[in-house]
Amino acid sequence: MKKLRWAMDGDFWELDASTPRTLEGSARAVPGKALPLGVSRGTRLSRPKQIDFMQRFMAAPFVPSFSNHLGLTLQRVVTIPFNDNWFSILLAQFNLRKFVSSLRGSGGADLKSIGRLLRDKSLYALGFSSELLLTPDDTLLLSSDFYYAHATTPRKKAVFHHKFPHHNLMLEVVWPALFLDKNNANYWDIPFSMALDWASLPSDSGPSYHLCLHHNHGSPKQFEGDDHMAQVPASLLPGFSVKGAFSYKKNVDIWRSKAQKLKMVQPYDIFLSDPHVSASGIIGIALTAAFGENSVTSCEDTEEIKYFSFHNPTLKSTLLGDIFASISFTAQHGKFQRLFSDLTRFHARLDFPSGSKFLSGATQLVQDILNSHQPSLEAVKMICPTTTLSLQQQIAGPFSFRVDSGFAIDFKNKGWHIHTDEPVFAIEYALQVLGSAKAVAWYSPKHQEFMVELRFFET
Repeated sequence: MKKLRWAMDGDFWELDASTPRTLEGSARAVPGKALPLGVSRGTRLSRPKQIDFMQRFMAAPFVPSFSNHLGLTLQRVVTIPFNDNWFSILLAQFNLRKFVSSLRGSGGADLKSIGRLLRDKSLYALGFSSELLLTPDDTLLLSSDFYYAHATTPRKKAVFHHKFPHHNLMLEVVWPALFLDKNNANYWDIPFSMALDWASLPSDSGPSYHLCLHHNHGSPKQFEGDDHMAQVPASLLPGFSVKGAFSYKKNVDIWRSKAQKLKMVQPYDIFLSDPHVSASGIIGIALTAAFGENSVTSCEDTEEIKYFSFHNPTLKSTLLGDIFASISFTAQHGKFQRLFSDLTRFHARLDFPSGSKFLSGATQLVQDILNSHQPSLEAVKMICPTTTLSLQQQIAGPFSFRVDSGFAIDFKNKGWHIHTDEPVFAIEYALQVLGSAKAVAWYSPKHQEFMVELRFFET
């Protein structure tokens, strides 16, 4: 279980985003303008392993997914076990939308036409992954995929993971690598990307730190499925960066139920079996040193950070630093044991990714108020946190509905209307026999993506 992702990793640090656009099923986050710069942490069950589990233990012959450029696809895997420490998985993907479209275009649905269409290689994609357990603490993962539908460069990936006492070390090499820009919902391909991650294991409370060395090579290219042009994010340009962050986290229980659970009734999810109201806070400092083309534009992108920045255009180097903070609030009703109305969960998180920006805005607001001036719009924008809300409600038994969404204020509108930002809707099925695991079917309207995933130990 040491290789599974824990939800607490995602309290502030960027996790790899799930996406059906590749067979691997994930994309790294594009570092944003504010610090910390999108350092990815945490590991999870690979996409082929997820599908293998659902085939074996959930009677799922095919696992569906949807993206706007491929349409509806079906995936299935074949496991090739060598021994207890080494096994490989072959993943096959079938493009159902293209098959139905071709069938309608052929003007017939007889067996001969269907057989001819099924032999069309453009309907398929293949992925191969092999995982080798070198030692109880060392894992090597190699993977590659290939699409027959177009002349796309096959994606290859190599990941080495080592577990130290209270620390994790991960070396990841991907070519080409897929990145997701959350600012404009675009995906980008980088010809070559390498990252070395060193991080302390997360804890409920206390200090933690994270160091990442990252190198990009080659010109970024917009993912072919995106039909609108966008400016290349500065942080994806060729170059080398060193990112480090140190933070301190504190959890506070405002109220926790002392009522006994139902006897002889196992909760659908042990992580969701305690009614409570709690809050947590994170404060930390992040530093980034960039060298190369990405450093020149990184300074321009972060010009609002005025307290900790240095740029040398001659050496193409930039040093950025800032403090950050995050505050979250969670309330849960129900023990998730009964068939109905036994789980209602609310979670809110406020992120302040740039302390210098917040202090500048707060100082300007105080000056405006003391001088009897109308607060400036720019100052209000600077102090507003990034807000994320999540609501989960039991439907019946192990099934629950969940919606996660960011919220933003439209400052261009005089009424300052609040609108949702990148909502995700999901139906979750708790796998009771595993204690805390679930199958999740989610849909993102902004990205026009649907995916069925398997997740462990996530709240």
